[in-house]
Amino acid sequence: MIRSMWAAASGMQAQSLNIDVIANNLANVNTTGFKRSRAEFQDLLYETMQPPGGSTSENTQAPTGIQIGHGVRPVAVARNFAEGELQLTKNELDLAIEGNGFFQVTLPNGTTAYTRAGAFKLDREGRVVTPDGFLLTPEITVPTDAISLSVGLDGTVSVLVAGDAAPRQLGTIQLARFPNPAGLQSMGKNLFLETEASGAVIVGTAGEQSFGTIAQGFLEMSNVSIVDEMVSMITAQRAYETNSKIVQASDDMLQTANNLRR
Repeated sequence: MIRSMWAAASGMQAQSLNIDVIANNLANVNTTGFKRSRAEFQDLLYETMQPPGGSTSENTQAPTGIQIGHGVRPVAVARNFAEGELQLTKNELDLAIEGNGFFQVTLPNGTTAYTRAGAFKLDREGRVVTPDGFLLTPEITVPTDAISLSVGLDGTVSVLVAGDAAPRQLGTIQLARFPNPAGLQSMGKNLFLETEASGAVIVGTAGEQSFGTIAQGFLEMSNVSIVDEMVSMITAQRAYETNSKIVQASDDMLQTANNLRR
């Protein structure tokens, strides 16, 4: 009975974490480029009271044993990098990646971060930046007299300047990818950092070497499904309630045993 209480308590803690993950997913249902997370669990060690295959007589063996588990524990919160739906905005600085890849941005400390959120802006010097002012890498500076800006599928950035007959090329937006994007470290602000688990970054041109293409005038929306998250929330809530009833039932059994009289 004591074992059952600890096992049920571990289940309640696991479902509490599960609800935390689901709540974060739902909170970011409208966050540009957000990737949903999923809590993953693993059963704990087992107490072997009778090993499988143990001898029951001189010539026979038990086909099954008696192994009692000690509950559950969370082992990972895995991020799903499936592509979200693209939303048409018609904004020249809104960019979306159709396929594999991340935009590269430079943080104030010089570190390179990676993002799928392409809602870029111009700072006072005409440089392309994120809403937090982090520079897009490689750096792109738009002239103040530019009439229009266009970004090709391969990331080529061109502008038409007043007085010019033909567009002027400013540079190329390069994309980054990782062998294991699920191993990236989330730092908030729609940004990720490289880790040993993610593998070394691979930088290349959009549309080449398994990289996706860039769509101008679109934003990638969150890949969170409200219906799926609501179903997961109900399942987690019911699992939490059931585990709490196991604790109560174990307590009732202990009380019964304590009230025994000779």
